[in-house]
Amino acid sequence: MTGKVEICGVNTADLPVLTNEKMRVLFQRMQTGTEAERDRARSALVQGNLRLVLSVIQRFNNRGEPVDDLFQVGCIGLMKAIDNFDLGQNVRFSTYAVPMVIGEIRRYLRDNNPIRVSRSLRDLAYKALQVRDSLTHRHGREPRVQEIATELGAPYEEVLFALDAIQEPVSLFEPVYEDGGDPIYVMDQIRDTRDEDGSWLEGLALREGMRRLGGREQTILSLRYFHGKTQMEVADEIGISQAQVSRLEKAALVQMRRYV
Repeated sequence: MTGKVEICGVNTADLPVLTNEKMRVLFQRMQTGTEAERDRARSALVQGNLRLVLSVIQRFNNRGEPVDDLFQVGCIGLMKAIDNFDLGQNVRFSTYAVPMVIGEIRRYLRDNNPIRVSRSLRDLAYKALQVRDSLTHRHGREPRVQEIATELGAPYEEVLFALDAIQEPVSLFEPVYEDGGDPIYVMDQIRDTRDEDGSWLEGLALREGMRRLGGREQTILSLRYFHGKTQMEVADEIGISQAQVSRLEKAALVQMRRYV
C-alpha cells in the first residue's frame, strides 16, 4: 500500500493541497454560488483533500483489503464530510473529516466481515454505536454499555451481544511483538486450558517422540506446549534469545512430526 502511486486511476503523487483560506472560499462558494459554481467548488474540495483520505487508509493497511476499495470508501466519507461541514463551527475541516472517513471505512469493514451477523443484530449494533457517539459528545466520556442500553430502551444483554458480534476477528497470526528477531504472534500468547483426554495411542507416540529430542529441545517444547508459555518467557527462563528459542522449537517440531 505505502509504495502504490496510482490508486483508482488517481496519481497520488500529483494530488494538490489546499490551504485553509482556499478551503474557506470554496465552502462559501458551495453555500452561496450558483449550481455550477457549487459543483466546481465541491469537486475542488474533494480533489484537494484526497491526501487526507490517503493518510487515513494507512491505518487499515493490515486488514487484507484492496487499497483501491478502501480509498473509494474513504472518498465517500470525505464527500459526506464536505456536504455536512459547517463553517460557523470553530474547527478545522480535517479535524471534522477524519472521524467521518474512518467511520465510513469501519462500516465497510464490518459489512464485509467474513463472520456473518444477522441483519437485526447488525442494525441493533449500529444504533448502539450511534447512541454511544451521542452520549460521548453529551457527557465528554465513553458511556458504559448499560447507559447505551437504557438510552436505546433495549435489554443490556442484547446490546452487549450485538456490539460483540460486529467486532472484527483477530488472526492467530497477528504479530503482537517483534524485536528484530522472529515475531511473536497471538497464537503464542494463548493456550487451551481444558483438561481433555486425547487418544492414548497419540499420547504414547508423542512421549516417545519427545524422548528422541535433546534435553534443551524437550524443555522448550514442554514449556511452550504443556505449560502455555510464550517464546519470550521460555527464552528468559532458560537463558537464551527468543530467536534461538524459535529456531530450536521449529527444528524440534520437524523432528517430532517425522517420528509421529
